Amino acid sequence: MLAVHFEKRVASVRKVAKPRRPEGYAIVRLLYGGVCNTDLELLRGYYGFSGTPGHEFVGEVVAADDQSLLGRRVVGEINLACRRCHWCKRGLGRHCPTRKVLGIVGHPGAFREFLTLPEVNLHTVPQSVPDRAAVFVEPLAAACEILDQVSFPHRAEIAVLGDGKLGLLIAQVLHAVGHQVHQYGRHASKLRISAKAGVATEVAGKHLPVAAYDYVVDATGSVKGLAQAINMTQPRGTVILKSTVHGRVPMDTAPVIVNEISLVGSRCGRFEPALDLLTSGRIQLDEMISEELPLSKAPQAFRLANQAGVLKVLLSAR
Repeated sequence: MLAVHFEKRVASVRKVAKPRRPEGYAIVRLLYGGVCNTDLELLRGYYGFSGTPGHEFVGEVVAADDQSLLGRRVVGEINLACRRCHWCKRGLGRHCPTRKVLGIVGHPGAFREFLTLPEVNLHTVPQSVPDRAAVFVEPLAAACEILDQVSFPHRAEIAVLGDGKLGLLIAQVLHAVGHQVHQYGRHASKLRISAKAGVATEVAGKHLPVAAYDYVVDATGSVKGLAQAINMTQPRGTVILKSTVHGRVPMDTAPVIVNEISLVGSRCGRFEPALDLLTSGRIQLDEMISEELPLSKAPQAFRLANQAGVLKVLLSAR
């Protein structure tokens, strides 16, 4: 079978053996995989990664212990927890200290014709959700995670910095549940996607508002994003960090301390709210797909995904 391989900052496609299925695992035939910023960071050297990347996917189960899964379209949670440790018993399996992470840490990713995941990680996709929409479940769940972490008041005013893939999803999710969202980005063409969903948008200039919001989400993917978000936050406000950046992020802690600002790190989320939102049709996704390429052209897909103005690039194994 074909599999994408990263090594020494080079992406290639290799022929490899079909994976074995351990007990409790399913073999899933890839339908679509989505290239995200984390994949691009891995290619640049994040985590010192080598191997098969990919953690956004939708596929069809071809082998499993649970026979009811056979032939079903599924998406999968990316953290493979031990389910025995103190953290797992507290329901914090996404923070299990010995966890593996699909396509990131210790477990080959989804950019291959057949992948494996524990059956407990899988969620079936409702028939009403198309394949190309289902591939967004993992990043959409990451956007929904903010709602589990922060107790927003009714119709809270929230600024979202960044108009990349995750920023667009975050803005739409927060708007869909009734908050007043103001999204700042650098690309009018991208911001139009959120605007169609009802989000207030603004092309960011050199000067952003100062101390203007109680809640600010940094989804810029930039080393400067955190400082910008802190500068926009009112005293005793909250900054939610969503950017995963390779390398160190310089930070002046003085305004955080003086203004008593809370910093909330936010990563993966539950899949159930994301699937509910997709089923409701309240999230604009069609215009977020810039290109679809076959798995065999993965190196070209990564080069394209790294270009300015490009949003989601899909890899198809059909």
